[in-house]
Amino acid sequence: ACPAASLFYGFCFTGMGLLVTFVFEHAYQYTSAVTTGFLLLAPFFAMGLYELSRRREKGEACALAPTLTVWRRNAGNIAVFAGVLTVIFLIWARASLVVFAMFYTQELPNLTGFLTQVLALENLEFLIVYFAVGLVFALLVFAVSVVSIPLMLDRNQDAITSMLASIRALAENPLPLLFWAVLIVGATLLGFLSFHIGLAVLMPVVGHATWHAYRDLVEPLPR
Repeated sequence: ACPAASLFYGFCFTGMGLLVTFVFEHAYQYTSAVTTGFLLLAPFFAMGLYELSRRREKGEACALAPTLTVWRRNAGNIAVFAGVLTVIFLIWARASLVVFAMFYTQELPNLTGFLTQVLALENLEFLIVYFAVGLVFALLVFAVSVVSIPLMLDRNQDAITSMLASIRALAENPLPLLFWAVLIVGATLLGFLSFHIGLAVLMPVVGHATWHAYRDLVEPLPR
């Protein structure tokens, strides 16, 4: 749907992916925090994709320009939602560094040494704790953001109601939505493994699919 405009957002995701890779190569202890930032910012970049899907659904022109300012439709509540995600991101960034400090009391190994330890499972306790903590934050973000932004854009809902609706959607459809979360993570990993080229295509696909998932999860307004 709307290939030219969709690719614009795809290249935005590619740029974010390149930033994550740069951080990994130069300060790997911050990689998970920056990657989480990628996942937190993704719904906001996807706003344009949601708008493209909505416009196509309504039979309107697939123009890029209107999607760049779609956030103005409900700016206050989107800002509140952004603030909530920012707080979660900052807490996770701090928790990430605390976990590193707990298991690496001496100087951190260089990137090669760290990767060697990870691949050899030499510090298994660190990996278990690190990914367990990360999973908690990831599930929290996913729970409050499944349909939040589409709902705020489509119905002009407030941020709190939208987040509660997302949590309810996850509670009522746990297996399908958790499977959807796994697919999103898989698409993101595939995009990174393809030297970020795949992000330009896969992320727009995920964005458009999320809009359709929102349509399936939230009962349409009566006409």
